[in-house]
Amino acid sequence: MSKHGRVLVAMSGGIDSTVAAMMLHEQGYDVIGITMKTWDYANSGGSKKETGCCSLDSINDARQVAVTVGFPHYIVDIREEFGDYVIDNFVEEYIAGRTPNPCVLCNTHIKWSSLLKRADALDCEFIATGHYAQINDLNGRKFVTKSVDQHKDQSYVLWGLSQECLNRSQFPLGPFTKPEVRQMAYDWGYEELSKKAESYEICFVPDNDYRSFLRRRVEGLDDRVNGGNFVDQKGNIIGQHKGYPFYTIGQRRGLGMAFGEPMYVTEIRPETNTVVLGLVEDLLRNGMLVSQINSMKYESIPDGIESTTLIRYNDSGTLSKLSNQGDKVYVDFMANVSGVAPGQSAVFMEGDDIIGGGIIYGSSLRPEMEKVQHATK
Repeated sequence: MSKHGRVLVAMSGGIDSTVAAMMLHEQGYDVIGITMKTWDYANSGGSKKETGCCSLDSINDARQVAVTVGFPHYIVDIREEFGDYVIDNFVEEYIAGRTPNPCVLCNTHIKWSSLLKRADALDCEFIATGHYAQINDLNGRKFVTKSVDQHKDQSYVLWGLSQECLNRSQFPLGPFTKPEVRQMAYDWGYEELSKKAESYEICFVPDNDYRSFLRRRVEGLDDRVNGGNFVDQKGNIIGQHKGYPFYTIGQRRGLGMAFGEPMYVTEIRPETNTVVLGLVEDLLRNGMLVSQINSMKYESIPDGIESTTLIRYNDSGTLSKLSNQGDKVYVDFMANVSGVAPGQSAVFMEGDDIIGGGIIYGSSLRPEMEKVQHATK
């Protein structure tokens, strides 16, 4: 055992996780690599060639690094647990008229759980990933802080991590920028890897066509939802759509109809197969309700605390005030925000620190709780 301890590193075969493993190895950790097979695109019916973290090439790349450097590497098949939770939730959320964020669910409920279980079996004190984020502590609590590279920062997708996970996690890339990481890969002799392009697609929908994915997963979906109504803000029918699951809040393109002026999806009503359209200003909200709260920096979300609240990945955030409402948090925005989508993650920031986060339950135009509109459960 090294003086720093043993660490299990999640290796996808990409540049970030490779550099993370190399850094820890050079720092003197006893490194064990692990690659998790989360899905099998060959059986999902997509048209695009298998690429990304679960392809055979990527798995082989991860193993080759371990062999070359001289540390153990394991491949773990978690397709069943991944599919049962992440993919099923992804489908169910769209069918419920919401817009899910599968990366958050995967991190919170699948990847970290799987890593911790294997870490215990391999006597590893720590687990590490190639995420661009940092971990700090306050009064005995660990919390995620933004990475040095603000453009690459991935703290948003980590809001759901528990204290148990954070106490054993390391993010070696947090203090570095992406160009610095690419240079490290190059200096270690991984020239081809240092130039590898990044993928921003959902791993189990690598062709980026979630509508076709839903059709493949839900038998007879088109027959069930095709031909619903587009309505305006007053409830007037202004056209027919191809099915409410195929639309998202804020969508303007791909509506399949011309309305004479730009129209946006402002609300989805699955119970009546209705999609509400409006002008860009009809997307504005000044409040929202957030459920499934995970408090990170503090033991609980401080009632009345001011926060910069993010409603989507790469959101710059909006200053807001947080109020506890039972097991939910009400967010009172201090400026109108556009495109609040039920099902997406809301992350509460204090400077660069994550206070906590949750799943957007509904939004409102006024702060009164009785006015909150929410997707039907």
